[in-house]
Amino acid sequence: MQISAIAGAGLVQAVRRFDASAQRTARAGAEGAPVDLAEEAVEQIGAKHAFTANLSVLKAADDMVKQLLDIRV
Repeated sequence: MQISAIAGAGLVQAVRRFDASAQRTARAGAEGAPVDLAEEAVEQIGAKHAFTANLSVLKAADDMVKQLLDIRV
């Protein structure tokens, strides 16, 4: 199913966004690099919501397939 592939790719992208933001935040503490913590918090929250939304799409697609397979002729 194409929708599953798209949602799966969205999950991967959300994880990468969150990981990149977490690494920038950690680097700021370790190296003293200038990082806008408010911006990183917003990025992490956005990545979390993107992950949740893509997960919901996968669950909905799974439910639709289950209902389709339960139809009896």
